[in-house]
Amino acid sequence: MKCPYCGSLDTQVADTRLSEEGDSVRRRRKCGACDKRFTTFEMAEVRPPQVVKANGSRADYDREKVRVSFMRALHKRPVPTQLVDEAIARIDQKVLSLGEREIDSRRIGEMVMAELAKLDKVAYIRFASVYRSFQDVDDFKDVIREVSKKP
Repeated sequence: MKCPYCGSLDTQVADTRLSEEGDSVRRRRKCGACDKRFTTFEMAEVRPPQVVKANGSRADYDREKVRVSFMRALHKRPVPTQLVDEAIARIDQKVLSLGEREIDSRRIGEMVMAELAKLDKVAYIRFASVYRSFQDVDDFKDVIREVSKKP
């Protein structure tokens, strides 16, 4: 690590501590050239994948877009915010744990549908009607039968 005071590369770690949250490391360093001390922080850099949309365009994965999808589907439904946050966190974890540079938007949509099915059947049907582009009442009937069969 380069000394911010004199620019020397001759620095040593004097003390290392984990942050309270456990997501970063704080290091006290001492410069061998000018004898000054300074602090550095290290944290993992996790880069979310690019989402490949149906039209072939790409965009960064955006947790807020997932949240908006949940909120639209759950509008005026009795589902606690904590459960929604937990569902979104599970989707984030799945997306990041794939370790892929790109993920298809359909795959994220399927993850959202799976989580909505656990939270609220009406919200699941709302989301499915837009996501699967329902054309007529029979499409709704099919999904309602599908949801009714699940325990």
